[in-house]
Amino acid sequence: MIMTSATTYQAVMRPSNQREYSRILTAAVISSQFRQKLLANPEKAITAGYAGEVFNLESEEKMRLKSIRARSLPEFASALNPADRTNKKPL
Repeated sequence: MIMTSATTYQAVMRPSNQREYSRILTAAVISSQFRQKLLANPEKAITAGYAGEVFNLESEEKMRLKSIRARSLPEFASALNPADRTNKKPL
């Protein structure tokens, strides 16, 4: 399936995805171990979940998160929302 950038953006912005992204980022803030796993291997970290919690993402979203290469949590969070990257300047 080929996705246009508009389709990708709509998938990113769905409330259910936002809720799951928030849960993933919260787990990464709370746990340095989960954060390290998320940055090293997002797919494995998300599939494993955190503290018995399961992250409910569609397979397309899992594939998109799998492709994120970030060195820090802020960088990872920025990659979750492509619209944010165009509006922010480096600190």
